[in-house]
Amino acid sequence: MSWRVLVLGGTAEGRRLTEKLAALPGVEVVYSIAGRVAAPALPTAARIRVGGFGGVDGLTSYLRDAGIAAVIDVTHPYAALMTAAAVTGSNAAAVPLLVVRRPGWPETDGDDWHRVPSLAAAAAALGGFGERVFLTTGRSGIAAFAGSDRHWFLLRSIEAPSPPMPVRLDVLLERGPFTVEGETALMRGHRIDVVVTKNSGGPLAAAKLVAARHLGLPVLMVDRPPLPPGAPAVATVEDAVAWLIRLLGATDRSCTG
Repeated sequence: MSWRVLVLGGTAEGRRLTEKLAALPGVEVVYSIAGRVAAPALPTAARIRVGGFGGVDGLTSYLRDAGIAAVIDVTHPYAALMTAAAVTGSNAAAVPLLVVRRPGWPETDGDDWHRVPSLAAAAAALGGFGERVFLTTGRSGIAAFAGSDRHWFLLRSIEAPSPPMPVRLDVLLERGPFTVEGETALMRGHRIDVVVTKNSGGPLAAAKLVAARHLGLPVLMVDRPPLPPGAPAVATVEDAVAWLIRLLGATDRSCTG
């Protein structure tokens, strides 16, 4: 029997999970991404789907029409709208769902973190810090800082942002992973006063926090949005693989029992 699994991806964990699931006997993986990045990194062992589903109703219809046996959401920890739609749509279609969320970065001795609930709150809090801001929240959030005229921003992003944007903005087009040495040199070279980031977790972008700690720089940390109530979640790719194996095993037994 063949099982079709929808992986909502766009992350390194999503790609790694897809490769592992595709190696399981009888499992076909559909890897779905939003398509906002021009040249995204993609897994090789899956059918690729690019673009939105047309809201919750569209996702529900897709799950039914495509014969999806399970949904695993491995989107970015801040993709709250997609995760909410996945939970609602999978419930409506009676398709099991699991959310994979890598652990966030812990605050450690020597860190000077200032937690804020949103990008708008981060922009409002900038007045209490210096003028030169290293912004690592991605191009989609740049509009929240468009009115911060007295600050100079260094935005690091995979692709160039679109207006509205701050007047005083330099853009650094780079993709991680980054090193502590490189991040330290970058912050020193640009005379950064404060770092603004999201608590994305994972190793690819953690070096900036170590560099900020070494340099004694404050960090405005945008907290993660909460998961939808009742959404089952695990922290690792390995846990997600084990979940699917248990699910398919239980389904096999119910079909043959």
